[in-house]
Amino acid sequence: MLGLQLQASCIIFVFFLIFFSIFWLYSEPILILLHHDPHVSHVAVLYIRFLIPSLVTFGLLHNILRFLQTQSVVMPLVVCLVLPLIGHIGIAYVFVHWTPLGFKGATLSMSISLWIVALMLGVYVLCANRFEPTWHGFPIETFRHVFVNLKLALPSTVMLWGVRGLAVRLRPKESQIRHLSARLADWRKSIHNRPLVITYPSKMQRIGLVRSVLADRTRVSNELGAGNPDRAKKAMGVTLKLSILLALIVVLALAFSHNIWAGFFSDGSTITKEFASLTPFLEVSIMFDSFQGVLSGFVGGHNLWSRMPGSHSLGAYKAL
Repeated sequence: MLGLQLQASCIIFVFFLIFFSIFWLYSEPILILLHHDPHVSHVAVLYIRFLIPSLVTFGLLHNILRFLQTQSVVMPLVVCLVLPLIGHIGIAYVFVHWTPLGFKGATLSMSISLWIVALMLGVYVLCANRFEPTWHGFPIETFRHVFVNLKLALPSTVMLWGVRGLAVRLRPKESQIRHLSARLADWRKSIHNRPLVITYPSKMQRIGLVRSVLADRTRVSNELGAGNPDRAKKAMGVTLKLSILLALIVVLALAFSHNIWAGFFSDGSTITKEFASLTPFLEVSIMFDSFQGVLSGFVGGHNLWSRMPGSHSLGAYKAL
């Protein structure tokens, strides 16, 4: 069933990919219709068009990763991800600095690296003997599962779009943030500090969410499905400890090297001092985000989201 679900998910993704690719190719008139600057719209569409090849592999990789995680495949997955990541550094440098592509070279290099990862994982799934019980080629039975998956995927997609749309409507707009920043006495410092303040928590939050997906949610779901609640608790505890340890490392690095980090964005001593005053708030945010992702994965592994009302998340968001 795992192989059939993987193939059905890939078929669904490829079908919708056609519509998204067409939308991305001809999105410049849409951006202009939404009153964006014509020059900015043209550059943005150039960037998006070079992202289309990576869009293909992104969906396929997402399905393959879930297929491997469900079967507790770890080391081959790490190898197939780390090696292309190391090569991506050189590929990106060559495309950006040694070719006339410029910023388009960054997106093209990312597409190449993702294709390398997808090919490596695809060859591994096709050739490894450990997948013989779950991979039986491409039978016709796969198409029967497409409609079954769509019944689950479409409502979930609408739900996610609704939640994201609500969050965007509730969140202050970028223009409002710029307007408020411009009215401050030290508006230059506030604008320069925004990328410093936003980058660290967002990166740390992504690390926590990746840990919850890779280690917590899948492992908890597998152990509960096998009737091993004690192992599910142990998996959650181990993942939580590792995530907190990682957060402590980042917090300590931020505490002792925040001047170096601020120097990547600005050479001014005033900006560095202002960022240093915000460091304690960042450290608290990072610590909370470190185990929030793990706990969310634990709840997802128990399938508790369907029982918990959405007012929990919305109420917490509005309170913050």
